[in-house]
Amino acid sequence: MILQQYKIVFAGTMGAGKTTAIQSISDIPVLCTEALNTDQHAHQKMLTTVGIDYGELTLEDGIKLGLYGTPGQERFNFIWNTICNGAIGTIILIDHTHNNPIQQINEYLNFFSKNNENLIIAITHLDSTQYQSTKLYKEWQEQQQTHHPIFYIDARKKSDILFILETLIAKAEVQLSI
Repeated sequence: MILQQYKIVFAGTMGAGKTTAIQSISDIPVLCTEALNTDQHAHQKMLTTVGIDYGELTLEDGIKLGLYGTPGQERFNFIWNTICNGAIGTIILIDHTHNNPIQQINEYLNFFSKNNENLIIAITHLDSTQYQSTKLYKEWQEQQQTHHPIFYIDARKKSDILFILETLIAKAEVQLSI
């Protein structure tokens, strides 16, 4: 039985590390809905999420977080609203190696900001030096009227995921107190 008190959504591009991020912090074995990737044109990974990934994290004060991962392919966007229903916030992961990560940010923000304004953007796969500078994110952010925090993370590192999770929770607390 799922007994979480709060719901956090991990959304974003295919291959950005949503399942990996949830696995890096979950206290329970993650329920993954991965299947063989039939869209090798979109991403060269072997498996991809086709449903909802689920994990749980219990904080020091006993609060239990439900960690929900969305499928990254837009063809599965019919399930995104359902996953976001009741969430206190969304972490949008963007693969820095994508041909146009700014377009990806805009598309995911456009969709997920309709469900919840408590959003954080996390850029992944920065360990490859052959791709563009992170300067494009700063330039993009300066042009926006709303500002969502942008973090550069490694989805495999528990400390990185816990940091953005703490930031998302703090933003939710601030929004509730206003």
